[in-house]
Amino acid sequence: MSAVVDYQQAYEGAAELIASIPDEAQLTAWASLVLNHLETGEKELTVRFVDSDESQSLNHEYRGKDKPTNVLSFPFECPPEVPLNLLGDLVVCVPVIAAEAAEQHKAIGDHYAHMIIHGTLHLLGFDHIEEDEAQAMEQLEIDLLAKLSIDDPYQDD
Repeated sequence: MSAVVDYQQAYEGAAELIASIPDEAQLTAWASLVLNHLETGEKELTVRFVDSDESQSLNHEYRGKDKPTNVLSFPFECPPEVPLNLLGDLVVCVPVIAAEAAEQHKAIGDHYAHMIIHGTLHLLGFDHIEEDEAQAMEQLEIDLLAKLSIDDPYQDD
């Protein structure tokens, strides 16, 4: 395995949403898929599952957007002389993931897999601000999700 996941389940809402949250083994497999594909070696990351309030607060504080979002990525910037394999933190908003999956007619587990892969790519420095970067990142996500037998998340219904 290439990923070591610190699993934090802080969401205390609806029981059916709690039941939908992936377990540590799933998170490790999804993050490892990214790390193995990019041949990064072993990396540690924290994945924290939160409610809309915590997501909105963090999104407002760090991105200036006053609304909850599906996943926030916080890369860890380690001084070059310190040998740590800590990649960073992902904060996943459970109610937003559930709502998006329903709106997009996707299995919630597939949407979680996509958001963990998407967030892990962000932790590795991938971005989607510029069109060419967005296309490259989306294609990588499509390719990785295909390895999990998950359809292209960007295709139209």
